[in-house]
Amino acid sequence: MSSVSTGSTSAAEGLAPAAAPRRRARGLAHGLVDDLGEKIRNQQLRPGDKLPTESAIMQAYGVSRTVVREALSKLQAGGLVETRHGIGTFVLPPRAAGMFRLEASDLATSVDVLAVLELRISLETESAGLAAGRRTEAQLAALREALDDFERNVAEAGDTVAPDFRFHMQIAQATGNPYFADIMSHLGTNIIPRTRIPAIRNHDPRGEYLSRVNREHEEIYAAIARRDPESARAAMRIHLTNSRERLRLAQEAAQREASTPPAEDGASAAA
Repeated sequence: MSSVSTGSTSAAEGLAPAAAPRRRARGLAHGLVDDLGEKIRNQQLRPGDKLPTESAIMQAYGVSRTVVREALSKLQAGGLVETRHGIGTFVLPPRAAGMFRLEASDLATSVDVLAVLELRISLETESAGLAAGRRTEAQLAALREALDDFERNVAEAGDTVAPDFRFHMQIAQATGNPYFADIMSHLGTNIIPRTRIPAIRNHDPRGEYLSRVNREHEEIYAAIARRDPESARAAMRIHLTNSRERLRLAQEAAQREASTPPAEDGASAAA
């Protein structure tokens, strides 16, 4: 049983961030989401573990209850934890590996898509924060329209790539800095992983993947709507990090499969 599952003082000590300066520089909620998310991905917090109480996290990180609740809501939006009312918050099993399966022919493309996602995490995280502080009501309405088009096309099995890209482009435009939009325009719809890797769109017959993407978009939109730059950055980082993690796990599975020699005839009989 993990030592972080009790919410005790020792659990709070185990959650202490690696470096306080990093937390100060990047913002409290953002830093907390980043740190807890990394612990979950690195299996320091394992599936089924109960997170320490809000008070224990506040003590470990030196932050307010508002910051803790904001961070936990973003972790939930990213599918990393689940809060059960009256019981606590628990780490969820990783869902990325079963989302889609890469074929060997997709591996070269997936490497490039991962590189683009790394660029997008750096670029669009800051873009979302700037947009939250600078957007106009007209730009917010354009974001809402893109999300509504995305949701409708998920339900109708229509084109979701165009409204997906439009949503991200509108955020870049809402920064008020034309260079963000210029970079996004240059990259084009190829930044959307499912445009380049067929397995992503072909392994989602019930629209579960796209529904999850839509929920992540809604978290970004909500933070921009309430002019909350730190939450907008956190929500965008979670959205793009989730995409990267899903692809990375599928890539690792494909590489393992490609490197495993086929069983020789009669091997199972000899076992």
